[in-house]
Amino acid sequence: MAPAPLERHPASWPLAGVQIYTGDGKGKTTAAFGLLLRAVGHGLGVFVGQFMKSYPYGELAGAQLLGERVVIEQLGSPECLPWREQPAAVDVDLARAGLRRCRERMRSGEYALVVLDEALVAVHFRLLTEADLLAFLDERPPLVEVVLTGRWATPALVARADLVTELREVKHPYTRGWPARDGIER
Repeated sequence: MAPAPLERHPASWPLAGVQIYTGDGKGKTTAAFGLLLRAVGHGLGVFVGQFMKSYPYGELAGAQLLGERVVIEQLGSPECLPWREQPAAVDVDLARAGLRRCRERMRSGEYALVVLDEALVAVHFRLLTEADLLAFLDERPPLVEVVLTGRWATPALVARADLVTELREVKHPYTRGWPARDGIER
């Protein structure tokens, strides 16, 4: 079943906004996917563009179970090594192409929720610019909710958002040597 057209959204949903989930704590993508599940539960279409992720995370398989209402695309190269002094030109090109793809999806009229997962990290590692994301937000149709996730939200992006949640690490199993677990961290 295809997502409901945006003009048929509930009257209780007059306008959409911009949300940011940031900080050094675990749960930014998890929070975005909680919102995704809520949106699908109300019959809304969701698009997720994942920057800087190429591993087959559990959310990819889980989203397939939700059917046509959810589309997830991993944008970029598995060879992207963001900790380099200067990002490779191919990685910058792929990130910018990915953002163009997200813009097309956002403006298509098919999705009420558009998530740019790890886009804030892509800015930090100079794959995208702050100006790129601000311009993307300026083009947001009034009935599309946009979520940006990742560490290092810039002050200008925080100022532009309607909701900002900062997740802070207090304690994490990684510090005790636990590996990432399927279904929990990946």
